[in-house]
Amino acid sequence: MNRKKLQKLTDTLAKNCKHFNKFEVNCLIKLFYSLVGAVERQGLVIGLDRNAFRNILHVTFGMTDDMIMNRVFRAFDKDNDGCVNVLEWIHGLSLFLRGSLEEKMKYCFEVFDLNGDGFISKEEMFHMLKNSLLKQSSEEDPDEGIKDLVEMTLKKMDHDHDGKLSFADYELAVREETLLLEAFGPCLPDLKSQMEFEAQVFKDPNEFNDM
Repeated sequence: MNRKKLQKLTDTLAKNCKHFNKFEVNCLIKLFYSLVGAVERQGLVIGLDRNAFRNILHVTFGMTDDMIMNRVFRAFDKDNDGCVNVLEWIHGLSLFLRGSLEEKMKYCFEVFDLNGDGFISKEEMFHMLKNSLLKQSSEEDPDEGIKDLVEMTLKKMDHDHDGKLSFADYELAVREETLLLEAFGPCLPDLKSQMEFEAQVFKDPNEFNDM
């Protein structure tokens, strides 16, 4: 991508980006194109497909849960075309790395609402908790323990007692106890990997090779 094009793209994306300045947007665009490793081809979507994106989540942000990584990919891929494009990359990372509690709550809820019906059901809780806990479990019948955990979670978070979590339930619970933000699995980077990523990517622009 030539300098002029890069500058234009940077200006456009930085205008609508809440949490990154122009320099940071520029660095993230360069990183995106080096990850995609793509030359611009007519008519082809240029972006990170599910596998490339999951690889970044795993290697850079230490995520290991397949189900959660797929959901994070879906949350980034706003237009549902199976690829994270440069716009989705910048907007997604803005929230992922620096979002307000408000933004992160909406994002996490979207990740945890597996079927997109606006609620986190008992079944969805069970799937996610089983998925993240099974690796550590040596019990004979871990399902029973997970069912108990679902009930305990509902008791703590289901404010209107309808047996499922609406966003209002979830928001109330998280505002009371921030640790519940990622109650059903880690879908945000921990502080260490966030800081390492930012330190690496937002280096002095002269250290970047011209692309």
